[in-house]
Amino acid sequence: MGGQRLTGKVAIVTGSSRGIGLAIARRFAADGASIVVNFVAHEIAAKAAVREIEREGGDAIAVRADVSRGDEVDNLVHATKDRFGRIDILVNNAGVMVTKGVLETTEDDWDRTIDVNLKGAYLCSKAVAPIMLAQRTGTIINISSNSGLYHPSAMRFTEYVVSKAGMNGLTKALALALGPHITVNAICPGWIRTDMMEEIDPEVHERILAETALARWGTPEDVAASAAFLASPDAGFITGELLIVAGGRGMH
Repeated sequence: MGGQRLTGKVAIVTGSSRGIGLAIARRFAADGASIVVNFVAHEIAAKAAVREIEREGGDAIAVRADVSRGDEVDNLVHATKDRFGRIDILVNNAGVMVTKGVLETTEDDWDRTIDVNLKGAYLCSKAVAPIMLAQRTGTIINISSNSGLYHPSAMRFTEYVVSKAGMNGLTKALALALGPHITVNAICPGWIRTDMMEEIDPEVHERILAETALARWGTPEDVAASAAFLASPDAGFITGELLIVAGGRGMH
């Protein structure tokens, strides 16, 4: 395995059967953490992730839970505690994006996006907080988006932007509520090359590169490296912050 900076830690990574969540699960495992790979629909991919972590000498389990449902979140937390005895790190990564304009978005689209992206982060944080407070240590990392911050061209999909702006506010509110024993921070990625982005229009692709100082897409591993820092002892005095991982997007 890797640097072992998270040895002895237990991490739940929601939505970690693929994409950014999978990269974070792999990185945390390489750094020595035991991993709970959470999924809803992609059971085969989640179990494959567990096998990969185990092959590399790590410890992991896969647990199905829809983070927008309180009872399923409780089951996720109980399964983690039963298997590993503690919870040190929560990464609220599970998310959905509906690629429709505001006038085409349905009420169901709105509800599902807010429920998964924002309510899910709240429910998971609330469920792990008592355990972390009892341990007198814990880390919560929210995977937000720079679309919830400042950049106009990132703000195409209304319900997604609202969910991520809400997550940024939730990050700060939880940091105040859960200190001094729990740190809560958010990562705000720019355009990251994942399955969610595969069908993007070529013209949009070119515009993204043109407005990004580093002139490339981000990778899930770029986000995972930032998450690994926030989960490590090196970030012990950082809380309530929004870390932008966007390659200098929007500085032109």
